[in-house]
Amino acid sequence: MQYGICCLSIVPLRAEASDKAEMVNQVLFGECFEILEKGKKWSLVKLQHDGYQGWIDNKQYEAVAESYFAARVKALPLCSLELIDLVAHEKSGRYFPILMGSYLPFPENERLDMGVYSLSFSGNYISGKQNRAQMVETAYQYLGSPYLWGGRTPLGIDCSGFTQMVYRLAGYALPRDSGEQAQMGETLSFIEEAEPGDLAFFDNEEGRISHVGLMLNDNRIIHASGEVRIDQLDQSGIFNAEQGIHTHHLRVIKRVI
Repeated sequence: MQYGICCLSIVPLRAEASDKAEMVNQVLFGECFEILEKGKKWSLVKLQHDGYQGWIDNKQYEAVAESYFAARVKALPLCSLELIDLVAHEKSGRYFPILMGSYLPFPENERLDMGVYSLSFSGNYISGKQNRAQMVETAYQYLGSPYLWGGRTPLGIDCSGFTQMVYRLAGYALPRDSGEQAQMGETLSFIEEAEPGDLAFFDNEEGRISHVGLMLNDNRIIHASGEVRIDQLDQSGIFNAEQGIHTHHLRVIKRVI
């Protein structure tokens, strides 16, 4: 098996081996993956942190040894904490941005040796379990981020990418898709039982889970719909006061932590 790491800010993960194919996810700086199949221009990869699969351009990742990959699997994740921070490319002297929630695969000397070059980071990071109040504070930092199918950053994010990243920054792992996230945790019987940090799931006309948001106090919810926004939640679902309608049908509320 071969392994790789993303050493760019954000890389699209596509449904097929083509620049024109749908972007189904994003690979963030520092995330490692198994290379399931490698072609001339594209590789089919499986992300280490959640098992999500897709195609990545061979020019947009670096190969790593199995020993390095194994060490990253065991290591406590360190996540960049600022909305945008900088990593230094030591050979060229240039800097490039990374986004909040990126993994920081650096040893204690804050340098990442990639063979022909090294990267360094001296910004703020977070690790370990955070409480619900801190989780909500993190969620608020994404307010106003535009909705982007497959997105996972403040520059563009979808509903399940939003909840996955908020939980990551609190020290907890969630699957990528809302349907898989809905299979986790304890089901709550009433909205009134919900606490900030619980997850609310919504279904479509076919009864399939198609949306997720993070509960706040006073029956409010923060979620990615057009943008990351806050709306009211009742037994019917999400009520958008601006439109005067319910936009999402409530299916279930889950307590994951």
